[in-house]
Parts: sequence; C-alpha cells; structure tokens
Amino acid sequence: MSANSKSPTGNFFEDFYIGQVFHHATPRTISDGDSALYIALTGARQVLSSADTVAHAMGYQRRVVDDLLAFHIALGKTVPDISINAVANLGYAQVKFLRPIYAGDTLSSKSTVIGLKQNSDGKSGVVYVQCEASNQNHQIVMTWIRWVMVRKQDTAAPAPTTVIPELDKVVDVNHLSVSADISYQLFDTQITGSDYVWDDYEVNEQIHHPSGMTIDESDHTLATKLYQNPARLHFDATQSTYQKRLIFGGHIISVCRALSYEGLENALTIAAINGGSHCNPTFAGDTIYAHSQVLDKWQLPNREDVGALRLRLLGVKNERLQDASMAMREENGKRIYQPNVVLDLDYTVLMPRKTK
Repeated sequence: MSANSKSPTGNFFEDFYIGQVFHHATPRTISDGDSALYIALTGARQVLSSADTVAHAMGYQRRVVDDLLAFHIALGKTVPDISINAVANLGYAQVKFLRPIYAGDTLSSKSTVIGLKQNSDGKSGVVYVQCEASNQNHQIVMTWIRWVMVRKQDTAAPAPTTVIPELDKVVDVNHLSVSADISYQLFDTQITGSDYVWDDYEVNEQIHHPSGMTIDESDHTLATKLYQNPARLHFDATQSTYQKRLIFGGHIISVCRALSYEGLENALTIAAINGGSHCNPTFAGDTIYAHSQVLDKWQLPNREDVGALRLRLLGVKNERLQDASMAMREENGKRIYQPNVVLDLDYTVLMPRKTK
C-alpha cells in the first residue's frame, strides 16, 4: 500500500453526476473572534454586526454575524467536495438569507449536483450545485446555487449529458425572509451617520463609493483561511493557471460590500443575492473600487417600517468606473466585461423606511 493512499485528491469533473449529494465535513461554530477578524480583514462597518445595543433594540438576540462572513464559512465547507480542483469559481444565484446567525451558532453545509457541462477543450467542465447551510437546531439558515469550473483528471473520460439548470434571475420579494420579531420603526439613522433611507433612493440611481482598498497577500490569505476554504489555487501558485495565487472571489465580494458602506450606510442586512459573476481575476497588489446602481425597490408585504432595494454592485481594479454601462457589452448574446471589472453582483438589501 502506498504511503499516501489515505490522502484525498478531491473530486474531478468526471466524478460528478446529477443528483449526487454531499454532506460536507467539519461543522463550524462561529465565534465573536471570527467576527472581529472579519472586520479587521475587510473593514466592514454594517451596524447590526458591530453593535449589540442596536441589534438588541431592533429585536435581535444580540449583534448578528455578518451575512457574508456566514456565507463564506458555509461555502467553505463545500470546497473539499465540490471545488478543491477548481479552475475558477464562476458565479452564484438564488442566495437566500433565511435566519439571523449569532456567535455560538454552528453551521453545517450540504450540496446537491444539479447541472454539468463539459468545456469544449475536454480538459474541464462546469459543475452546478444547490447548497444549504443549517444551524445546530437543524434549521436551514441560508440556501444558494453556485457553479464552478473543475479540472478533469482523465481527459479521456466521456463527457456527461449536458444539464444546465434554469435559474431565477431575481429572488422574488415575496420570498425574502423578514422576521416579524424585528422592527425597523424606531431606527435612529444617527447611529450610521447617514439620513438616507429606502424612500430616498431611486431606480437607476448610481452611487460612486469614494474609497478604494489595495489587497495584500496577507489579507486574502488570512481571510480564506478564516473561512476554512482550502481551494488550492488560492494558496499554491503552481495550481493556478495564472502561475500566481488567485484571490478568493468571496473576499472580493466582502471588500466591495465594505467599500459600498459610504452611500448605503442604512442597508442593514442582505436578504438575497440574486446572481453574481467573478468577471476577471484579482491578485495581490490590485486596488479595488466599488460602484453601485439601484436596479429596483420594493415595498414588503405587510411592512411599512422596512423596504427592499435591489442593487448592482460592481467591483473594479486599479481604476474607477464612471458609469455602470461602461462595465460590459453584449456580444453574440454573451456578456463581455472590461478587463478591470472583477465583480458583478446583483443583490437585495433591507433598509428602514421613513416613519409616518
């Protein structure tokens, strides 16, 4: 028996099949230390993850774990089974944040393969998975779909039947989770430093967030370790087609979300991620800027204290974007992004409304 026979190699593209279910290893109990480190690595300033007093006054048990921190940790659980041999993480859809998560909660993840498509070069393929994360009480706290490009180990292995799942472009407003126990009625905007609430934003309005952030090797390395994401291309340059370490796309999402605070200070929680693409790679030394566009705004059923804003968050590297229309063009039915655009995220936030 060889000495390394017990070392897992992970799944390659030819190992996946439709309907395959993975119950991912290593549940994770999230701590206050995790939240503090997340702030240190991203600069996130969302108030419900920063102040016990504010969260408790609104009806939460205490300050919540940042939505994206919880998402990255839950997604990190899926990597050893789904994307340890990935070339790239390509996108997300239908991400729903269903319950608040607090320090002390333990997350477990599960994935089901719902789509497969081999690439034309026969060396890799795209795997689509439906994922969910549950807490220690077996309550589902979030669900999502993602797709990744995964290497083939045996290029002679036959291509599977192509199955591409139909994905909703937007999580319907009636499917957003808004707890009846949480009240936005008496929210004091002085806490966030901005008076702008849901009523003050207009569809198609663009927000140029003023700050940028240069990403260091230590920042993204530590962040990816925080999420227990062992994808090799983020740590081992020899595993990357770029011959240098690729920054985890989730870190880019978190940095852009943190940068978008200035101009969206009262976007208190993320209710859904409707879809997203990592358009171009990011490497250490790149400086990230964020640009937002209001795609839609919705009143929530039976709620007058809180509304939903559907936002487009664009992340660009090393130069600012003057207008959202400059980010991409349509060509033969495909989106062609400018080379400096690294993120195109469509997501929905909850924001207080003006009191009557």
